[in-house]
Amino acid sequence: MSFTPQRLSLAGKRGLVVGIANQHSIAWGCARALHAMGAELAITWLNDKARRHVEPLADQLQAGLKRPLDITRPGELEALFEDIEQRWGRLDFLVHSLASAPKDDLRGRLLDSSSAGFLQAMDISCHSFIRMARLAEPLMERGGTLLTMSYHGAQEVIDGYALMGPVKAALEAGVRYLADELGPRGIRVHAISPGPMPTRAASGLKDFDNLLERAATRSPLRRLASLEDVGALCAWLVSDAACGQTGSVHFVDGGLNIIG
Repeated sequence: MSFTPQRLSLAGKRGLVVGIANQHSIAWGCARALHAMGAELAITWLNDKARRHVEPLADQLQAGLKRPLDITRPGELEALFEDIEQRWGRLDFLVHSLASAPKDDLRGRLLDSSSAGFLQAMDISCHSFIRMARLAEPLMERGGTLLTMSYHGAQEVIDGYALMGPVKAALEAGVRYLADELGPRGIRVHAISPGPMPTRAASGLKDFDNLLERAATRSPLRRLASLEDVGALCAWLVSDAACGQTGSVHFVDGGLNIIG
């Protein structure tokens, strides 16, 4: 297939974006870019408290479907995908940008993490992506793209990342196995690995301000990645221009990952 500009367009594609908390969320940067390239979106918020922040953003993007989603509540995820099937009949892509852990576990040593905290982090940050992939599979008869968000702490020890390192490592392994299992159906699976960014979720990490400063001064580009950087990569991976790739971790961190 020869390259044409149309392969970069997302016109006619429909996808789900999960994980927007506010205008600083990585998922919001992705949603904006996907919309700008022509995609129609379904957008969720966690609860009534989050709704007042997220619903106006969904309205800006003329989201075709918007509703609450708490993946820890039985049946809510299944109900969301049933709604998508009824309204659209298919799904072309999914963006999963969820991560959570109790504050004490998040800021402490991995050695001291509680079983309950570790299991919560693994369920929300990793296994929820697998559950979404399972529900998305029958809606992607024409193929599709599944994306999730990781961090370099999955591959190297990052001070203050502790508990989330093994969790994100499991997520990246899950990406590779899902890519292998879903590849014959034309479904591509990727992880995007942004550098440190000032999001609400990341602010819960220990010494996060120092992490931001070190990233900005040590990365080859001497700057932090932006929401626009992550969104642009997300849109490209969803597009037909990236149809020959799957199972990869894509860094968008100003080159920080190459620095020892």
